[in-house]
Amino acid sequence: MSLIAAGTGAAPDEPETLENNGFWPAIAPRDFRDATRLDGTVTAPRLVQALQVAMADVNRQLADWQQDKQDEGAQTLADVTPPAWAIAGHYALLYRRAVYATAHASLLERYRDVSATEDGDERGEAKDHAADDIRRDARWAVAEIEGRQHTTVELI
Repeated sequence: MSLIAAGTGAAPDEPETLENNGFWPAIAPRDFRDATRLDGTVTAPRLVQALQVAMADVNRQLADWQQDKQDEGAQTLADVTPPAWAIAGHYALLYRRAVYATAHASLLERYRDVSATEDGDERGEAKDHAADDIRRDARWAVAEIEGRQHTTVELI
C-alpha cells in the first residue's frame, strides 16, 4: 500500500517510455504510476529520476546474470528461456517489480510528511517502514531472477 497521497491530484502527462540498456525491458512511467497508485503529487521529473536511478541500481545488481545470459547467446531478456514452471514474461515481470519497488521506496522516503506534529512524525515513520518493506520486494525480485533463495541463513 502506498502512503504517498493518492487520488488527490490529477496525474500529469507522462514522459515517454524510458529506454533501457538493450537487454532489459524499457520502463513506462505511466505503468509505474498505475502499479504504485501514485497521483500527480509526484511530479513527472521526480518520477523519471526515481525510475532511472532504480533502473541503474537493478541493472548493476543483475550485471553478472545479464552477462551470463548474453554469453549463452541471449541478445535481450526475451531471448532467455524461463524455467518450465514460469509464466510467460516471468523475467520481465520480476525485473519491473524490482525497478518499481526500488523507485517507489525512494519516493516514499522523499515524500515524508513535513509536519512537526506527533501525527506527522508517526506518518513519517510509517512511510519508512513501508519503504523498507518495498525494498525487500525489490531484493526478492532480484533474487528470483538470479535463482537464489530470498533469505540466507548461516550458523555461527
